[in-house]
Amino acid sequence: MRLNVAIFKFNLRALEPIILPLYKGSTIRGGFGHAFRRVSCTMNNKECADCLLKEKCAYSYVFETPLPAGTNIMRKYRSVPHPFVIEPPPERRMGYKLDDEISFKLILIGKAIDYLPYFIYSFHELGDIGIGKGRGRYELKSVEAFDTSDTGAKASKYIYNTETKVLKSFNSININIDTDMIGHESQGQDTKQLTINFETPTRISYNQHLTMDLEFHIFIRQLLRRLSLLSYFHCEDDKSGLNFKAVIKEAEGVKVDKQALKWYDWERYSAKQNTRMKMGGFVGEITFKGNIEPFIPMIKAGEILHIGKGTSFGLGKYEIRMSDKM
Repeated sequence: MRLNVAIFKFNLRALEPIILPLYKGSTIRGGFGHAFRRVSCTMNNKECADCLLKEKCAYSYVFETPLPAGTNIMRKYRSVPHPFVIEPPPERRMGYKLDDEISFKLILIGKAIDYLPYFIYSFHELGDIGIGKGRGRYELKSVEAFDTSDTGAKASKYIYNTETKVLKSFNSININIDTDMIGHESQGQDTKQLTINFETPTRISYNQHLTMDLEFHIFIRQLLRRLSLLSYFHCEDDKSGLNFKAVIKEAEGVKVDKQALKWYDWERYSAKQNTRMKMGGFVGEITFKGNIEPFIPMIKAGEILHIGKGTSFGLGKYEIRMSDKM
């Protein structure tokens, strides 16, 4: 399974007072979607599914990715997972005054990396439209790209600023996950502990219901599905060779050691559906123990790409800590 990922940081400067909610992912994602459609869609009066241009449209690809002709998976769905994740500012601050800075991360997957200029231009436009309560305006001050020579993505460089409006080159991550070895005796049975801290509300569905009873195999099932679909549809990698059953069977041997998860309720307004939608999920920590080592590449990829429903809003963000069992 192969994934290509690029990570960016967008830095905004308030031009007037801006009021945002505690969890800012929905506001940023919603405003961005509106601006993106305005700058890229030539048929604003049509739904993407009914549009003649959907196969060549930037908005359709990013928000309503059509199923490729001849695909043999996900045929019952009208669209596929979004090829981007917005990580909103983590602070609980709600009010920003003139010249205050607001920063957030954008993760692009596969072919969506080529659409970075659309993302930049859309956030420029959103600054003129305004955001949050009262639609406070901002300026897109700069964009940084993380030096992704390793998946730590710690260093960054400026690739765009509002003065020059020139986009510079940047690197991306190539993630390769080999699931073929999971379940083989050669992996050994080293018992380790893995603690996962869910930092934003995480919505995981199992047996068609949202669950907070997070067994390790449920966590791995969700990761397998998300990563393989992103790889197949956005990175042009054929997932047909993955042995899901062997991976899940091995995951069932890893058990919960302790958990401190709690439910976090929040709502967002959907302009598309003209209604308020409940988007609650669990946050907090859970610790697993068992033969965890074979799953680490997959779990580290999930640290970047999130897990569960609503990832484009920044939901399902987690960090891991791993240690030998004591």
